[in-house]
Amino acid sequence: MRDRGRYRFVDFATQGYLALVGLIILCGHSRAGKYWPLFLAAHAAGIGLIHGLIRIQAARPGFRALEFIRNFYPVLLYGAFYCETGELNHLVFPGFLDPGLIRLEGRIFGVQPSLAFMDRLPYPALSEVFYAAYFSYYVMIGGVGLALFIRNRDQFYHYISVISFVFYVCYLIFIFTPVIGPRIFFPQFGDYSLPADLAPAIPPVFPAAVQAGPFFHIMAWIYQRFETPGASLPSSHVTIAIATVFFSFLYLRRIRWIHFAVMILLCAATVYCRYHYVVDVAAGALAAAVLIPLGNRLYFRFEKPAGAGKAQTSRSYSR
Repeated sequence: MRDRGRYRFVDFATQGYLALVGLIILCGHSRAGKYWPLFLAAHAAGIGLIHGLIRIQAARPGFRALEFIRNFYPVLLYGAFYCETGELNHLVFPGFLDPGLIRLEGRIFGVQPSLAFMDRLPYPALSEVFYAAYFSYYVMIGGVGLALFIRNRDQFYHYISVISFVFYVCYLIFIFTPVIGPRIFFPQFGDYSLPADLAPAIPPVFPAAVQAGPFFHIMAWIYQRFETPGASLPSSHVTIAIATVFFSFLYLRRIRWIHFAVMILLCAATVYCRYHYVVDVAAGALAAAVLIPLGNRLYFRFEKPAGAGKAQTSRSYSR
């Protein structure tokens, strides 16, 4: 039986992320705002709390609520880490990088796809499919995690470790590449203004037919309360969605093709729903292609003897 008291790859990855971002805050505190000591203290406390949680759960292995928290605590941190990037993403660049991406997409496509896509297809049935697909991101993360937690704990540890690793690297990239995304075209977005040559002559609006859908309002509510500026490149929705599909093909093969189809819709939805540029989507897919194999390799190197990872993977695919 697995030693409940020992550190797992996900624990080191999470504490490593906390320590690395803490170091970044310390080195760039002059641009981190007046609350940088609080951020630094929170990171130190997070490292200590994770260590304490591991030890306490090891001492009380029969306490199921504590076991659940010990296994799922990284998921509880994703939102906090994500929001934090919005406070730290000007440590290197004082502004946002959107103007360069907007000019690039204009040269490539001749239009801004993140505006033109919806304008040309403003149909409520289609828009709701896209908004529902975008919302499915949250279902993918939690649903695959819960299914594997119930089905097989080793498969769950594999999943949560790789997903967390991918999340943390995306968050690090956000700190150094502040990109708002297509919301920057809308006049009601904050106090940031595009250069005059990039600002639309007629401010864009969401078609009334699109606004009538329930998933439009669900996502509007989520973004109003939890979205942080500057976390668009790469699209973590795309990167993480691809990562969850990887685990469906690996361990949950009955749903793999349905999951894959929803993931494709989600990738299109990031542009249609005006959350990301096409460049963000391409960067998200590239990040997935690099980070999933890297996280997988690191997980098996840490968790199992050399060669066990390949054997485990081959057995899983043959089922």
